[in-house]
Formats: sequence, C-alpha cells, structure tokens
Amino acid sequence: MTRFLKPLVLSVSICVLGAMVSAQEIPEAGPDLTTAPPVLDAPQNSGLEENALAAETAPVSPVITLDTEPESTADQAKRFLQDGGPAIWAITALSVITMALILWKLWRLALIGAWSKGRASQAVAAFEQGQRDEAQAIVRGRRGIRSKVIDVTLGAARSLPEDKARETASRVARNELAQAGGGLRALELIATIAPLLGLLGTVLGMIAAFQALQAAGNRADPALLAGGIWEALLTTAAGMAVAIPASAALTWFEAVIDRIRRDIEDGVTRIFVAHTPPRMKLAAE
Repeated sequence: MTRFLKPLVLSVSICVLGAMVSAQEIPEAGPDLTTAPPVLDAPQNSGLEENALAAETAPVSPVITLDTEPESTADQAKRFLQDGGPAIWAITALSVITMALILWKLWRLALIGAWSKGRASQAVAAFEQGQRDEAQAIVRGRRGIRSKVIDVTLGAARSLPEDKARETASRVARNELAQAGGGLRALELIATIAPLLGLLGTVLGMIAAFQALQAAGNRADPALLAGGIWEALLTTAAGMAVAIPASAALTWFEAVIDRIRRDIEDGVTRIFVAHTPPRMKLAAE
C-alpha cells in the first residue's frame, strides 16, 4: 500500500508545483491589455488631412483692396471748396477776378505802348534840333500814350501861348495816365480784402470745431479738433494765395505807370525849353 501511495503523492506534488509556477508566470508573459491600449502606427497622410481640415474650419479674413488710383484735379478742387465753406467760394471768385484783371491790364498797357518810347523820344529830339514839322510827323496818329501827349504838346506849342500850351499838355497827360491806371484800384481792393476773408473763414471754422468738441462732451476726440482747425486754416492760406499775386501785380503796374509819367514830364519839359515864343524873338530884336 505504501508502495502505491508514494508515487501518487509525488505525482500530486508535482502537479501542485506546476500549477503554482504557471500561475506566477502568466502576469509576466502577457501585457495588460485592459489598461494599456495598443499603439497603432499613424498613416502617412494624416498631416495633410489635418492641414486641410484646419484650412476649412479657419475663419476667412476679408480681402482688402486699396484704391491706388490718384485723385483727379477736379475732385481735389471740389473737395477743397467743400472743406473751406462759404469763405473759400468768395476767395475763389476773387482769384478769378484777379487773374482777369492782371491779364487785361497787361493787354491794355501793351496796347498803349507802355514799354515802347522810341517814337516819342525821336520826336522830342527832332524838335530840339529845330525840325518841328518832322517831329510832328513822327508822332502824328500814333496809339502810344507818350506819342499822344507829345503830339498834343507840339501842336499846342506852335499855336497857343506858353501858359495855355502847358495847361493843354498837362490836361491831356492826366487823362491818358488816368486811363492807363484803370483797374489798379480793384487790384488794391482785392489785395486788402482777400486776407480778411480768409481770416473770417478761419474764425468761423474754429467756432464750428469748438462747438463740435463741446457737443462731444466726455467722448471728445482730439482728432476732431485737429481736423476742424486744419480745415479752418484753409481759408487763410487761400486768402493769402490770392492777395500776394494781386499785391505784387499792383506794385509792378504802378511802377510801369510811374515810369510813363516821368517820360511824359521829361518830354514835355524838353519841348517847352526848346520852344521860343515869337514875342520873345521880337523882344530880343
């Protein structure tokens, strides 16, 4: 009996030991599939798909196109007139009148020979040399202001007493010089009132700017005041831009007329100095 039990106990012990060994080796042999999911290799085109998805879901920003076409001169002039207000319209009208007066005055002075004194000087020189008929013929029928006065003076010196001849020459010279100076008072007026109109427009613009600033209250923006100030200063600049050329043209025209006056006075004086009345000849004899 004992001989049969020993092999049975030995076999049972071996089975128990084998079961214990297999129970200890099972956790080490297999990974914990419940807690650690397997790591799968990502496909190669996953980055492209992510970029495409991001591009589809990203917000599309509006495309801003800048108008690079330059503003035309007519549009600039229109905007300038709108920004300047009523005062700029008055100054614009004065600028047109100033340009018209300057061009008309240039044409008028050229027509009366303001820059040409050759004929009058030749007539005076001929009269001083005793060639009285030739001197009269040189200036007869001429349109120049100097020639007209010299012509009248030569005729009066030959037919009238000296005092009457001088009075006649002086009257004709005054009339001709007055006609030559026509339009100068208008230029003088424009040169005076154009800056005043510009200053008036600036004051009105500043008043409007400060009223807008007051109406804004606590929400006042310094840019609002700055914009009102530079728009108001446009009228002052425009007024000066009109007054400066008007004043310069006025000064130049006055200088031209003064030169004509000096030439006429010199010619008339030389004629009366060279002229000897017949009664003086009789007294000398």
